[in-house]
Amino acid sequence: MTLKSTADKGSQTLSIHAGEKIDSASGASTPSLVMSSTFVVDEEISFSANNLTSETPFVYTRWDNPTTQQLEHKLAVLEQAEACIAFASGMAASASVMLAQLSQGDHLIISNTNYPGTAEFARDTLTRLGVEVSPVDTTDLEAIGNAMRDNTRMLWLETPSNPLLRIADIAGAAKIARAHKALLVVDSTFASPMATRPLSLGADLVIHSLTKYIGGHGDAMGGSVCGSQALVGPLRGEALVHYGGVISPFNAWLIMRGMATLPLRMRCHQENALALAAFLQAHDKVETVIYPGLESHPQHDLARSQMDNFSGMIAFRTASPRALAKRMMRELEVIHYAVSLGHHRSLVYLMQTADLIGSSYRLEGDELDKYQSVAGDGIFRLSVGLEDSQDLIRDLDKVLQ
Repeated sequence: MTLKSTADKGSQTLSIHAGEKIDSASGASTPSLVMSSTFVVDEEISFSANNLTSETPFVYTRWDNPTTQQLEHKLAVLEQAEACIAFASGMAASASVMLAQLSQGDHLIISNTNYPGTAEFARDTLTRLGVEVSPVDTTDLEAIGNAMRDNTRMLWLETPSNPLLRIADIAGAAKIARAHKALLVVDSTFASPMATRPLSLGADLVIHSLTKYIGGHGDAMGGSVCGSQALVGPLRGEALVHYGGVISPFNAWLIMRGMATLPLRMRCHQENALALAAFLQAHDKVETVIYPGLESHPQHDLARSQMDNFSGMIAFRTASPRALAKRMMRELEVIHYAVSLGHHRSLVYLMQTADLIGSSYRLEGDELDKYQSVAGDGIFRLSVGLEDSQDLIRDLDKVLQ
């Protein structure tokens, strides 16, 4: 028993039922966890992953797995995609797309301030392999257009961005990418499919760190790539099988379980974040608050036009951020001082400017001035969880005094 149609179903129904199958052997309602690394076959199957087809039965979990397949189907439905592949982490998904789609002499345009792991991979690994990389302010469509070259093969957006919560115009960027025959890839981790579906706005591929909002509970790492079958299909043989960033079926099962409550959680994340953003904005010890749901956000109108949910990520700046960070480590009671985001519990962490500029972004001139005008010496990244908002406000107020 599976859903006969997904087109007429709502997001809550799809988050629970899409991609799932009743276990034919036991009748189990919950998706089965298949931990086997290998599968008995009753026909001759090629030993080479290069010969994989959509009709190939389960052979080896690095190629495909029944539990992982259900997760991929669910993700594809929520992202309105033809196909999806799950990876061991968001970085495995991101690196796989870049390595599989870019070759020596190709040109990549990427945001000049995005997730540090992706930023460092592009600037260090890809350039070592002969790929030309241009970091630009991807909130500026004119800057994107000016950076395009004859050999540009990929435009990489992250929206909202990590950690400054910049919003990129996906539809506008898609027009530029199409005009130059470049792929548009969107890292939509901060948004989740409940907020933004980049493929419907013209993107070619959408990336998620499933470790974050989609899994939602901070207990399983994973990543995904969704898009057309023509683009995603070849990734299974090259990127998944040959690069080896295979998600554990147990993690796939945990993430799929978390997805059942994704719409409900995202509504609560947004509700709590709006309350905390308003509190921080009114606090005399807080200098800057960045949240797409606030009218003060410089791209609030764009966020409203392409996001159905403003998510639960807030960035804020104070004086003496390192001193405050140490106080948070000692005194926070409800909020955890820890990296990562998108979990049911609230997390906060200081993103120090010197650290990011030196190791990840390497900004100079006007772009460095622009970053420092927002982040100062460091900006706090607050992932607002599902606790009672008043408890979170009291926790922050205590350390801000």
